[in-house]
Amino acid sequence: MPALSALPFLKPVHLRSPRGSPGAQRRHTLPASEFRCLSPEDAVSVFEIEREAFISVSGACPLHLDEIRHFLNLCPELSLGWFEEGRLVAFIIGSLWDQERLSQAALTLHKPQGTAVHIHVLAVHRTFRQQGKGSILMWRYLQHLRCLPFARRALLMCEDFLVPFYQKCGFEALGPCQVTVGDLAFIEMQHSVRGHAFVRRNSGC
Repeated sequence: MPALSALPFLKPVHLRSPRGSPGAQRRHTLPASEFRCLSPEDAVSVFEIEREAFISVSGACPLHLDEIRHFLNLCPELSLGWFEEGRLVAFIIGSLWDQERLSQAALTLHKPQGTAVHIHVLAVHRTFRQQGKGSILMWRYLQHLRCLPFARRALLMCEDFLVPFYQKCGFEALGPCQVTVGDLAFIEMQHSVRGHAFVRRNSGC
């Protein structure tokens, strides 16, 4: 998987349909590929993707439906969804945190005065996996955070087997996370979102 820093800034691609074709009018109104912040109206679609992605692996979801709605109401600007012709195919949800490291409270709280973005979950719809979409979405999300003046760094926790994936996305491991969920233990990882003035000037912010 190529380093994300080497990827071009990906703009939505708009596909044209031949005039008169059945999909021409639909594609005229729905972009073929679109990145945007999520809204509470997206919560059910988000939860359906998350439930399938995580229950099959760990038996538990990072966020329940009411928690998804909670964060999308409080801080929709810290979420990002990837839509293909109007259909959600991948997403990230975050909230703000105001301490150096994550604690158990970070699972449910949004700290408006915080400068660390806690990435709660990244998930890709099952029919779109193994296509590099998770890496691309994370890269786009980090670019998005660089447009937010209050964001200084991004934090997340993951299981051991996901550490190489996030390292390729530019995260560094901070060591074992204080947070546990049932029998699961996690590694905490961090990514600076400041000190990239050139990227910000050329990222469409």
